[in-house]
Amino acid sequence: MRLTATEFLTIDGVMQSPGAPEEDPRDGFDLGGWLPPYFNEETGQYMNEVFDQAGAFLLGRLTYEAMAAFWPSVDEPGNRVASQLNSLTKYVVTSTLTDLAWAGAVPVSGDMAAKVAELRRAPGKELQIHGSGALVRSLMRQDLIDAYRLVIFPVVLGRGQRLFADAVPPTGMRLTGTRSTGRGVVMHTYEAAGRPSFGTVLPEPAAS
Repeated sequence: MRLTATEFLTIDGVMQSPGAPEEDPRDGFDLGGWLPPYFNEETGQYMNEVFDQAGAFLLGRLTYEAMAAFWPSVDEPGNRVASQLNSLTKYVVTSTLTDLAWAGAVPVSGDMAAKVAELRRAPGKELQIHGSGALVRSLMRQDLIDAYRLVIFPVVLGRGQRLFADAVPPTGMRLTGTRSTGRGVVMHTYEAAGRPSFGTVLPEPAAS
């Protein structure tokens, strides 16, 4: 399975508490709920297409807890996101949770690089990460993420937890798809392309 990360971000890269003010107030973050004013049918259709590609999910503990508090109760016929989340296996990276009530949730711990590498070797559709910033950064350091879907909302916050925080490894990306909505949301898909190359825009010094 290909390992993909789908992330909701502000223009300045903040990923914290997109859906509601109380979703993730860690470190005194008081700007939660920045996503709903810009989320429309076009964005929803894009997310349906993303979830249609899922074969299983890999979630950090906080993301799992937030999803498990909402999605198991969504049983609307035709809700493609709920259908995938409630029916597919959810691998939850945790060293503290052992009794996961959400059907199909499996706790994983220990050597995550080895376990994720094993999951990637399994046949099937995508192994999808949603949110789970600390997990994404950890797996970036192991070069295990194949592709990134960055859903960027037209707002700048100036503070909050960022996806690509300090200490992530320098990583080149290759753009493979982009689209936008009438409300200014832009969706970019990038394939991981190894370490970036570097150069200069300065002219070559004149020969003496």
